[in-house]
Amino acid sequence: MQDYLKIIKNGLWTNNQALVALLGLCPLLAVTNNVINAISLGLATTFVLVASNLTVSLFRNYIRKEVRIPIFVLLIASFVTLVDLIMQSFFYDMFLILGIFVPLIVTNCAILARAEAFASKNTWDKSIIDGLMMGFGFSMILVFLGAMREIIGSGTLFDQADLIFGDFGYSLKVTFFELRSPLKSKARPKLPSQHTPIHLYFAEKIRIKIFEDTNKPNHYTTTPRKHIFLIALRLFKL
Repeated sequence: MQDYLKIIKNGLWTNNQALVALLGLCPLLAVTNNVINAISLGLATTFVLVASNLTVSLFRNYIRKEVRIPIFVLLIASFVTLVDLIMQSFFYDMFLILGIFVPLIVTNCAILARAEAFASKNTWDKSIIDGLMMGFGFSMILVFLGAMREIIGSGTLFDQADLIFGDFGYSLKVTFFELRSPLKSKARPKLPSQHTPIHLYFAEKIRIKIFEDTNKPNHYTTTPRKHIFLIALRLFKL
């Protein structure tokens, strides 16, 4: 039981792929302009995480170490293709909105990292829980950021919910304020404040990393500008 609780805590908070590991930042910044987009991509990513973790765990003893990475990528690509086809068939409008970011789930480092670091070394039941929690943790950050950006940029919440919830989605929309000059979502310029929360978080994470490195016994001497640049490269490397 303790093992499962540790996996849950690890996925939701301790090793959250968006906040701690800083993986999957491309969809995190590009797609989360509203809550519905965030929910859709979060569910798709969670499904791929669970399915790939389960498959890798079941066949981990039959996959040679020399070719494990290409096989993991092929498995992930297969499940992403399944998600892509399902969205085209049942949620076509949402598929058009998410666009290339659905196929790009294949390149999400978080999914490959969990297959390599956890699923290939643990039983199928633990791998399923790990995939679920990692997916939920990633989705929570997507939804949180999407909610903030939608409220700041559009003054609404759960706009376009009908794209995934049908007619019931119309009743979910909440309007906080009306824009004086309403524009179409594609034409409306992005406000700099929409990305402010995630920018502040990254800045604070870099500051903490600098503080930790400078207090190490064997810390080498370098200029602050160079130190910040090197740490930023390491943090933002995908």
